[in-house]
Amino acid sequence: MVQEQMILIAKRNKDWVNIVKSFGCSNVVAEDIVQEMYIKIQLKLEKGLDIMYGNEINYYYIFKTLRSLCFDLKRKEKNITIFSIDEIVDGHNYKTTLIQTSVFDANYDEVWSKVQEELSKMYWYDRKVFEIINEGESIAEFSRKSAINYYSLYNTYNKVKDKLKKII
Repeated sequence: MVQEQMILIAKRNKDWVNIVKSFGCSNVVAEDIVQEMYIKIQLKLEKGLDIMYGNEINYYYIFKTLRSLCFDLKRKEKNITIFSIDEIVDGHNYKTTLIQTSVFDANYDEVWSKVQEELSKMYWYDRKVFEIINEGESIAEFSRKSAINYYSLYNTYNKVKDKLKKII
């Protein structure tokens, strides 16, 4: 069932690319976003989502997914630095080597020991919240499991993260 739905979606690839281009993206970016959409849709289909509207694909669902992916990319573009091929020589970007931070200058083991030392000095609650969230548990899920207010966990995690950034 998933394969048949994915085949139906893929048959309209040009339509999906044109939709993303209508949002103001270049052809290359539009093709990348459509590929991301295929991945998202396939994962949702495998979890049981039915995107069929009668015998046709739910065009609106695909449209909303593409729009969401496009806007997410536009929000992230502010943090992305794009270099032209002229700026990259022999696979080495000379501009980025001029911008060095203490993390890259320092020995990893030294930085790790500083972080561990700072964590050991912290209040046990702050340390435990940071460790649990840093291991991959989402703040929302942790809040539901522990019955601790989401914002309390969020603020604690950010407070610890900011302290650790200062020592690095």
